Amino acid sequence: MDHEKENSPDPIEEIQSEPSSDRNPKPKSVHIKTPEVEVRLYQRGRGPVQVFQSRLGGWDQNQLEVGDILEKYGLKSLYAFNPEEGKRTVAIRFNARNGRSILPYTDGSVVHIDGEPKDSMVMPVTKVLVVVTLLTLLAAIYFKETPKWLTSSKLSSLNFPPWVLACIVIVFTRLRKRTKDVLKKFGW
Repeated sequence: MDHEKENSPDPIEEIQSEPSSDRNPKPKSVHIKTPEVEVRLYQRGRGPVQVFQSRLGGWDQNQLEVGDILEKYGLKSLYAFNPEEGKRTVAIRFNARNGRSILPYTDGSVVHIDGEPKDSMVMPVTKVLVVVTLLTLLAAIYFKETPKWLTSSKLSSLNFPPWVLACIVIVFTRLRKRTKDVLKKFGW
């Protein structure tokens, strides 16, 4: 009989399973499917640029994680979008503390969102540079010779090129705009 087992084309081994007394009949963790929505993200009415699944959060698991979407895709605001008309509708409001939407969403739904990209730092700096350059050129053309009040003052001995003055003005205005809230934080 052993000879027949060795020559059989399909050998089957029996494994004795020992009843284990240390197994817990009740599992300690339960895997529950978190509710998700399909988000179709447009930018300024073009797209969809991205299509992705987003988990719903909050106590009832029905709030869209707007803060995460804004941060991940570099957007400053989100709007509900109607793809049939190709128009934005209302802004998607969210709680500033936790970044979740105010309105609830249902599991498995498709959400069309139009996002407004964040402004880059290049645009404001370019605008300031252009304005300062134009003002410097206008002042140079208008004042063909140095005014008397300027030659009699102590500033006449200092020779600053116009581009240095323009850079000082740009740095000063940018720092002032960025740090105006810093003094309020410290109680000033």
